[in-house]
Amino acid sequence: MKARVVVTLKPGVLDPQGQAIEGSLGGLGFTGVSAVRQGKIFDLEVDATDAEDARSKVDSMCTRLLANTVIENYSVEISE
Repeated sequence: MKARVVVTLKPGVLDPQGQAIEGSLGGLGFTGVSAVRQGKIFDLEVDATDAEDARSKVDSMCTRLLANTVIENYSVEISE
């Protein structure tokens, strides 16, 4: 099974990298861009019996390593 995990900062958490990207975009002449937030994407291949098993394994990976659930949200997409 294939899994894609998208990790983003929770609303209200300061995002200095997003602010730096926003400033750089303005400096390059891209106007009308605001509220830039950065995140991470993980693409995984998981040995699992079905989508539910894969999701359970990936959720465990997220809470234990891939995402800091105190300040980050994550979403998981499972495909074959």
